[in-house]
Amino acid sequence: MEELLKPDGFESELLLVLPEYMQRELADAELTRQLFVSDIGYFPRARYHYRERPEGCDAHIVLLCAEGEGEVVLTDSGVRMKLNARHLVVIPADTEHRYGASEHEPWSIYWFHVKGEHAAALIAQYELDRGPLPLPIGVYGGFVETFRHCYDMLAERAYAAGAHAHVSQAVRYLLSGIGIATESAARGRRKDSGLEKALRYMADHAAESVKLSELAKHAGVSKQHLIYLFKQETGFPPIEYFLRMKMQRAARLLDLTDLGVKQIAAAVGLSDPYYFSRLFKQMMGLSPTKYRQIPKG
Repeated sequence: MEELLKPDGFESELLLVLPEYMQRELADAELTRQLFVSDIGYFPRARYHYRERPEGCDAHIVLLCAEGEGEVVLTDSGVRMKLNARHLVVIPADTEHRYGASEHEPWSIYWFHVKGEHAAALIAQYELDRGPLPLPIGVYGGFVETFRHCYDMLAERAYAAGAHAHVSQAVRYLLSGIGIATESAARGRRKDSGLEKALRYMADHAAESVKLSELAKHAGVSKQHLIYLFKQETGFPPIEYFLRMKMQRAARLLDLTDLGVKQIAAAVGLSDPYYFSRLFKQMMGLSPTKYRQIPKG
């Protein structure tokens, strides 16, 4: 049962909810079943705006506070998230929740509901549900522009399959773009962390051999913590990541130079060309010679 404190709308609001039969058609259609928008709206200066869904929603809710303040509460976990201007929250489907505008500084919010086979995976891939995401001003502007475009498209052509396919792709691009942008911003904040120091050290010493203890010492963290950081960020332990970095550099040399395999092995800090060739094939899927023979571009 959904509870709302203000049922009669807001001045200058935008609101569109697709009927159930249309949502079923989109869920079955080839070009929209992976991702589609079922509800979309904009509530300006939404005083007394409140929603409570004890059983959650059957869609993933994307909510962006444009101005003012509000709060989102994930009831089952007790997580409370205060939203200010340019903060975005994604509430996963089937998550018990409630949210509402501040009484003194009521928010203006853009929101839409997404469904489809890829919706949960897309949100998880970019960790869009990890809490309030502050959007850089440029990303915020892009969100508003894409939102307006999608809303107008659906409002004008709600019964056109092509319009829904277009909106599906636009929303996919929007959400993945937000994920990339916030990930880049987080990486920027981590630029002086142990991980970034280790990555810079690897790049500067790609033509040498580096031990884990040496890498950890330069990064200013323990070996165990450095392993944790690398597995969390890259999926690989530090030394394996370093070897993969070397193989990527070797691949570029194979593509862009006439250097022999022995010379390229030495250029990436591996004195034994036979070991280099085995390692290259293991990581790149082809021997250095066969890799060089593949037409590129």
